[in-house]
Amino acid sequence: MGARVIWLLTAFLVAYAGICALMFIFQRNLQYVPERGVLVPADWGLGDFRTVTVTSADGVGIDLWYAPAEGLTKPTVVLFHGNGGHMGYRADKALALREAGYGVLLAGYRGYGPNDGSPTEQGLYADGRAALDFLVREGVSGQRVVLYGESLGSGVAVQLATERRAGAVILEAPFTSIPDAAAVHYPWLPVRGLIHDRYDSLSKIADIAAPLLIVHGELDRVVPIRLGRALFAKAEEPKAAAWVPGAGHNDLMDHGLMRYVTDFLHRQSGVADRPTIEQERATGTAIVPRP
Repeated sequence: MGARVIWLLTAFLVAYAGICALMFIFQRNLQYVPERGVLVPADWGLGDFRTVTVTSADGVGIDLWYAPAEGLTKPTVVLFHGNGGHMGYRADKALALREAGYGVLLAGYRGYGPNDGSPTEQGLYADGRAALDFLVREGVSGQRVVLYGESLGSGVAVQLATERRAGAVILEAPFTSIPDAAAVHYPWLPVRGLIHDRYDSLSKIADIAAPLLIVHGELDRVVPIRLGRALFAKAEEPKAAAWVPGAGHNDLMDHGLMRYVTDFLHRQSGVADRPTIEQERATGTAIVPRP
């Protein structure tokens, strides 16, 4: 092998190792894309929502937006949003759910909007647990809660659904794991060995004991539909799926997303007939880790 070839090969390997190192160091900057700043529900058309601040187990304060179901007779949908922006960008979903009569809790994340801290997998799980603990204090039975995870938030929803009682789970454009999704975009990098925050939903999905809905666009280029199908295949019954023709990752609202969601929730109307928070507390089953 000539000296020039050896030099070129060495230069390539050094450059490749450098790229891998940069990806490893700055991976969370790619994985989480928050917008910061003060958020007011009314500025996003959510005039009947109030801002609530909760504290995660590790001491980080997190703002949530909450509008209860009238009389707590219908389920409350807890929406865990995707990796970009903040809660305000999900106002259209919150409004649609409110118009259908459901309570809605928009769950905030550390490092997003006005919240302190930096997002991590374990951090977002802690923030989600704090949101559900708030609902307990509000008198919402765990079995009257619907966990709704959008994209990255699907990983949070799946984790919490394995820990807590829930009436139903909805996953919008979910992935099997972050390494699987990253490998689609970076097939030339050893991403499976580089990623810290893995959100391995595929290994957890079978542990969900609540009715499940997955909605995924057939043209999704961010999280390919095959990942959603793989997740669905491993989930236990009862489960349902909507594979939406013509829809991508960020335009499911334009392709009838809320119709699929509200139809599913209507079919799960028994959620509203499940035990009240007082009954759950009396039997020791209130929104705490599932037996």
